[in-house]
Amino acid sequence: MTTMIWVGFGTGLGAACRYGITVLGKLVSPTIPYATILINVIGSFLAGYLTGSQLPGTGALFLLTGVCGGFTTFSTFSVDTFVLVRNRQYLVAGWYWLGTVALGVLAVVCGLWLGR
Repeated sequence: MTTMIWVGFGTGLGAACRYGITVLGKLVSPTIPYATILINVIGSFLAGYLTGSQLPGTGALFLLTGVCGGFTTFSTFSVDTFVLVRNRQYLVAGWYWLGTVALGVLAVVCGLWLGR
């Protein structure tokens, strides 16, 4: 039960950080979802780093499942892509989709490398 509480606390912390970055991102660009890209790349890096560092038990669950799980946002990435396509910003949507996936995978690799 204690582990579940730590995971829940981490999820709340990650979601609050995501919200803050999203608000700041809309100030930079209300039409292109830069914040979502940044959030997912940072989260991917952290997930790779934490996996590579092999944190034990509750600490790993708090940070990886909780904080990273609450921070990253695949559903928002999907909605943002849909909105760009719906608004006929096909080139932006394609680059956004491809760039987010490529940067996410690269961030995991870098995180794993640094975590070891």
